[in-house]
Amino acid sequence: MSRKIHITDVVLRDGNQSLIATRMRLDDMLPVCEALDQAGYWSLEVWGGATFDACVRFLKEDPWERLRTLRRALPNSRLQMLLRGQNLLGYRHYPDDVVEAFVHKCAENGIDVFRIFDALNDVRNIKTAVAATIAAGKHAQGTICYTDSPVHSVKDFVKQAHQMADMGCHSIAIKDMAGLLTPQVTFELVSNLKKEINLPLFLHSHYTSGMASMCQLKAVEAGIDHIDTAISAFAGGTSHPPTETMKAVLEAAGYETGLDAVLLERIASHFREVRRKYHQFESEYNGVDTQVLLSQVPGGMMSNLANQLKEQGALDRIQEVFAEIPRVRKDLGYPPLVTPSSQIVGTQAVLNVLGGSRYETITNEVKRYLQGLYGAAPAPVDAELRVRAIGNEEVVECRPADLLAPELDSLREKIGAEARSEEDVLTYAMFPDVGMQFLQHRNKGTLKPEALIPPSTGAVVGSIAHEFKVTIHGETFDIQVTGVSPAGESERRFYMTVDGEPEEITLEMAGGSAPAEARPGRRMRATGPGHVTAAMPGNVVEVLVSEGQRVNAGDPVLVIEAMKMETEIKAAVSGVVVGVFVKKGDRITPAETLLDIKH
Repeated sequence: MSRKIHITDVVLRDGNQSLIATRMRLDDMLPVCEALDQAGYWSLEVWGGATFDACVRFLKEDPWERLRTLRRALPNSRLQMLLRGQNLLGYRHYPDDVVEAFVHKCAENGIDVFRIFDALNDVRNIKTAVAATIAAGKHAQGTICYTDSPVHSVKDFVKQAHQMADMGCHSIAIKDMAGLLTPQVTFELVSNLKKEINLPLFLHSHYTSGMASMCQLKAVEAGIDHIDTAISAFAGGTSHPPTETMKAVLEAAGYETGLDAVLLERIASHFREVRRKYHQFESEYNGVDTQVLLSQVPGGMMSNLANQLKEQGALDRIQEVFAEIPRVRKDLGYPPLVTPSSQIVGTQAVLNVLGGSRYETITNEVKRYLQGLYGAAPAPVDAELRVRAIGNEEVVECRPADLLAPELDSLREKIGAEARSEEDVLTYAMFPDVGMQFLQHRNKGTLKPEALIPPSTGAVVGSIAHEFKVTIHGETFDIQVTGVSPAGESERRFYMTVDGEPEEITLEMAGGSAPAEARPGRRMRATGPGHVTAAMPGNVVEVLVSEGQRVNAGDPVLVIEAMKMETEIKAAVSGVVVGVFVKKGDRITPAETLLDIKH
């Protein structure tokens, strides 16, 4: 009897995360769920990763309701999620009581298989999530984040697998998030794991470098039990090998898959049409890109990074960012590039490129990382950078979560009546500011997802191009629209770059009466050393100073969130704060004056 290779399809999570920046809406999933449920998959990856963040931040869907709806629509399928260990679905370590509550609610709402990883492969950071999954009676899958560096080896990965098996994990996954595995290394790694670990083995490999399908075939030859694929409409590029292709390859080689070809074509046809709706989120880096072998930027990070740089009018500098990422990674002790370490490294690389000089601004997350608050780095970090970032503060050696006090009760108190359920409390825990705004709008019935731009048909469809040229008095300007404030307000702000320089236009909507010079929130361009500005667009998380306060050069004066990472903005000069032009929650753009310091 031929051996069966079990297949997990990732289109509902990682496929669309990698190719359209996690923007697929639930309404575009439900019509094809019946076919997905009957196609013969071992499991369907439907949740976790960036889906929770995207639901709350962009799609304005309750992520928990999405999960419950998918559970009802896929009654015969194992539903799988990606969980970042102690980071859960956020970007910091959470106390054990939050981790346990989150896993319990995921299981209760429909998750059967928990793929649990730590960005640094520090197994101490997955033990609470693994134990909670086992306690919930669900499948706990320990995960190796594969990467290539001077300090990583097959021997180390096998040792990690032993540690996860000892924790009670039901299976082991190799997560090749950047597509760095070669067929030869895949065969060696899988062979060694099969020889030493008596657990089912899974391979999750992105297609970014073009090698993933070859790696999967070699993994099967080495004895692997399960592979991840994406239906062809959301396969290839920074996503995964096509499901239909791997079915054909494996069955031609004498293996069984149990997949129904007719249903697969129905699923692919549906998603081919769906993908067209999200064309605005497609990245030019969605094809095979062998430079990943140098930058090691994973698929989901690559498409999101391109979108974020485009919003800043800096997409033309993405190659500089790709070149800077390996340098930052080396400085930080070669962490694997997977959420949240990929965001930590990627955001710092962007700041190093756009901010004037390397490490002129250091994100709070990099500071926490260098202090050991994310776990043990795979190799020693740059000592000079660590001192620059955290001074003489003590470096944490224990499991970081051991330092965290229980948090659930205080979270319930902070969110108060906005929470209708324990799930709402956990949404707030993941993303306090964005989560609170989401819940407030949901409770008021004012949630509004970001607009989808119709595909171009050659006719006017109510949208204008994001990039265009304007000629005035014989001079031509390159215009790129980078953002717009929400509709329904008395005024709207349009953000753009003009020949690469950031600009802002404020338009008074019908019925508005305030003169332009009196409109609140309008900020002048930063021109002097006392004008505090930011290198990237973002949102104000906290204002640390007030008017009349004396500050010294280098003092933090604001905390902003940019590219999902928090960054302190520091005073460039010493003096007295004579103007504060932002408040918590404000959207900011580069080159505008956020504070004025008279020196």
